Amino acid sequence: MNKIMNFEQELKILLSSHSSIIYITTSEETRLEYIINNISKKLFNNSIYSWDLINGYTNNPNNIQETARNPLAALEVCKSLNSKTPKIFLLKDYHLFLNEPSIIRTIKNTTTWLKNSNCYIIISATTVKIPPMLYEHMYIMSFPLPNSKEIEIELKRLFDIMKIEDNEYIENIKYAYKGFSINQIRQSFSKIILSKISLEHSLKQIEYEKKQIIQQEDILDFYASNKNLNTIGGLKYLKRWLKKRNNAFSKKAKAYGLPSPKGILLVGIQGTGKSLSAKAISTEWKLPLFKLDIGKIFAGIIGESEQRIRKAINLSEKCAPCIIWIDEIDKAFAKYNNSNDSGTTNRVMGSLLTWLAEKNKDIFIVATANNLLDLPPELIRKGRFDEIFFLDLPKFEERLQIFQIHLQKIRPFTWFNYDIKYFSKITENFSGAEIEQIIIEAMYNGFNQNREFTSQDIIESSKSLIPLAFTYQEQINQLQEWVYSGKIRIA
Repeated sequence: MNKIMNFEQELKILLSSHSSIIYITTSEETRLEYIINNISKKLFNNSIYSWDLINGYTNNPNNIQETARNPLAALEVCKSLNSKTPKIFLLKDYHLFLNEPSIIRTIKNTTTWLKNSNCYIIISATTVKIPPMLYEHMYIMSFPLPNSKEIEIELKRLFDIMKIEDNEYIENIKYAYKGFSINQIRQSFSKIILSKISLEHSLKQIEYEKKQIIQQEDILDFYASNKNLNTIGGLKYLKRWLKKRNNAFSKKAKAYGLPSPKGILLVGIQGTGKSLSAKAISTEWKLPLFKLDIGKIFAGIIGESEQRIRKAINLSEKCAPCIIWIDEIDKAFAKYNNSNDSGTTNRVMGSLLTWLAEKNKDIFIVATANNLLDLPPELIRKGRFDEIFFLDLPKFEERLQIFQIHLQKIRPFTWFNYDIKYFSKITENFSGAEIEQIIIEAMYNGFNQNREFTSQDIIESSKSLIPLAFTYQEQINQLQEWVYSGKIRIA
């Protein structure tokens, strides 16, 4: 069942059960009003009363005019109308006035009255801005973006207006526009027509605009990666696992009956290649990479964190097929686990866990963590991720690869002049990032003395760097115990 049907059904249930004031977030005010009006006609056989600050009420109850520029009067009108006929009042942008003391008191009084009346109040807003004292009086909903059927109807309408007969492209364009609002579809399609881009080449333009929209939301960050698995030393088991699933989101895989892979959790100390792996998967699988910063989800206003995780999920589904990279997920939840946040962390985590277990979109999650012990047990339970991989410190042969990869990149014709076997021998317990750093330090030494850097420079810089592994030895030992117990796989 599509999301718009779920939204309509949930709204009908809330109206029938005389819920408190319903607070709906959306950027599509006109489309929301159309949906609510249809629901009102089906349930109550009448139209809604719609209010905004400039025009007051439309379909004006008893021709009341003084509600324009008067938010308090708009609310009091609801209580003044005593009628056996049910009525829905839609208050647009009313979140802008919720901090006013007179509004707060009136809403508290009104919610008690609403339970015994035939009136229903819906607030439409672009974001959740509810003061703490009103939170229990509001039921928050998020209005979903148009589904495939709605997009198809709009595209056919636009094709008719533009007198375009190439209906064969509608299916592909419909898929590309998934995640756009109706207004965004109209603006984008008009731009394509005015730019005289062929419908055949319009998909790239739509994909570019989609990325721009995502960036503007400040929840997901788009990463253009030029890394691939060959730029990572070691990790042979992880590489093998990923290469086996290289075409997992293809039509051929679906026809074969393969389920889409859900994602992986990469655990290991800093510098072992977790973030690099996320970028490399994007390149190998030819899928866009978006980074979700869990820290951005948590906000100061009650209810906003939950709204932001829902928005992050919706944005992720907009981009499908794609890869979502959740970096250092352990820090985000460990930081808030013990905070007095009125259950916000639990609700955010609950939304994330439900999505990880039930998502049916072509979205591959790459979550990284430095410390598995800081993660809630529910997150690492089977069903959330396909696999949990431990990225250990590189062994001798892996360090050889890492030195070769970095030296080939900066000295492609002379890298073999460096004694990488000896380097690998003296850098036990160094991470890949630390190996890169000692090469950079050696280069600075040579550059500062106006000469080429040498093997001796690398040896000297390795002696001056204390590996992070010495600080995190206890944590590494615990993770290795998990590996040997079979709970997580070695990468």
